Amino acid sequence: MDSATDPNTIKEDPVSVTVSAPPSKGIQQGVGESPSSSTSPAAPSRYESQKRRDWNTFLQYLKNHKPPLTLARCSGAHVIEFLKYLDQFGKTKVHMTGCPYFGHPNPPGPCSCPLKQAWGSLDALIGRLRAAYEESGGRPESNPFAARAVRIYLREVREGQARARGIPYEKKKRKRTSVTTSAVGINVSAVAATQAVDYGGVSGGTASNLGTATTTTSL
Repeated sequence: MDSATDPNTIKEDPVSVTVSAPPSKGIQQGVGESPSSSTSPAAPSRYESQKRRDWNTFLQYLKNHKPPLTLARCSGAHVIEFLKYLDQFGKTKVHMTGCPYFGHPNPPGPCSCPLKQAWGSLDALIGRLRAAYEESGGRPESNPFAARAVRIYLREVREGQARARGIPYEKKKRKRTSVTTSAVGINVSAVAATQAVDYGGVSGGTASNLGTATTTTSL
C-alpha cells in the first residue's frame, strides 16, 4: 500500500500533543541602530499554534482519505470518522463491558482494554477545528464541526467513558449571590414605599416616614 495515500501515515497525536512556538528573537542591533528597528512580531499563542496544527492534520486526513475528500464536501459524518481514526493514537484506558475493571476509577492492575482519546481532548479539538474552519472562510451555517451529529457523538463518548472509567462528568453550579442581593434590595425598597404611603398624612409626617425608610435601606 502506498504510504502517501495511507491515512495511517499520521504518526503523532494531534490532540494530546501541544505545540508551543518559541518566541522569535529580534535581529541583532547594530551600531547606531535604534531599538525600535529590532522589534520582532509577537509569536503566536499556545492556543493558536495548536489550532493551526490541528487544522493542518485534518486537511492531511482529507487528502489521504479514500476517495480523497475536499473541505467543501466534508460533513459531520466525516468529522466523526476522523475522531474515531484518532482513537488509535489515544492514551486513555477505556474499559470494555466485560472487563473486571469496568466502572473502576482506580483499577489495581493492567488489562487488555484499548486506549482511546479522552472525551475532553476530543471536545477541545472540535472547538479549535470549528473556529479554524470559519477563520479559513467557511460559513458558520455549513460548518461540519458544529453539526448536530458531532454533538451527539461527543455526548455519547462522554457518557460511555464516564461509565467505563467510573468518573462522572458534572457541570459546576454557578453561585448567584449578586442576584439574591438585588432581590433583597428590591424588597426593602418596596417595604419603604409602602410605609410612606400607609403612614403619609400631612406633608411633615410623610417626610419623616420617608427619612426612616431611607435609613432602613442603607442598613
